Amino acid sequence: MKNIRLIARMDIKGENLIKGIHLEGLRIIGNPNDYAIDYYQQGIDEIIYMDSVASLYGRNHLSDLIRDAVKNIFVPITVGGGIRSVEDASNILRAGADKIAINTAAVRHPTLISALANNFGAQCVVISIEAKKCGTDLWEVYVDNGREKTGINVLDWVKKVEQLGAGELLITSVDNEGTRKGFDISLYDKVSSITNLPLIASGGMGSLNDFVDVVKLGRVDAVAIADIIHYKRTRISEIKSFANQNKINIRL
Repeated sequence: MKNIRLIARMDIKGENLIKGIHLEGLRIIGNPNDYAIDYYQQGIDEIIYMDSVASLYGRNHLSDLIRDAVKNIFVPITVGGGIRSVEDASNILRAGADKIAINTAAVRHPTLISALANNFGAQCVVISIEAKKCGTDLWEVYVDNGREKTGINVLDWVKKVEQLGAGELLITSVDNEGTRKGFDISLYDKVSSITNLPLIASGGMGSLNDFVDVVKLGRVDAVAIADIIHYKRTRISEIKSFANQNKINIRL
């Protein structure tokens, strides 16, 4: 049985760690690397840094933040937001990231996925998908941090990015993100049934049971969490212990 990864998601605006609901109404939490170091010391498996306003400015602003983070944090780091070229990705990887995540640029220029995979290896290329429900078992791909519709069916997009050389999927439910109402289980179950790519669920964790449900029913490989740890409603050790009690393989 596969080991499930627990990932801290850090949404960044300027120099601040922020959190919103449905990717909107962003509230400042604090210094991102102070939180990241705490999560590393608590035993997080990976960290994702997402530049939430990068698409507005046309570039990722996290290089300095990542250079500082890797001095004290020794788990895999993924960086996303505003990465639009092989050069952009190279700059982020040189700063110390292990993987890059792309969404808007991938939708607008799908060949970028193959270019990144060819240059850095598929294991470095995470496709971030912002999914919003638009019908029964139907979800639409959104870009620009959940602001813009694309008309693309999420399941069709998953199949395409796998063919283009993606190495991993980070799927955020825009409807559930920040609500503490649990994950969109149906979304992850449908995606996991059509792809062999590792799948990270993001958006909606409000309780320890939500973690168990998305792993067992959504069949995901990793769970990205934010609100529940940013607001100190639980500790990483408590999540992992509860998962272990529920027969989920996870690094304690």
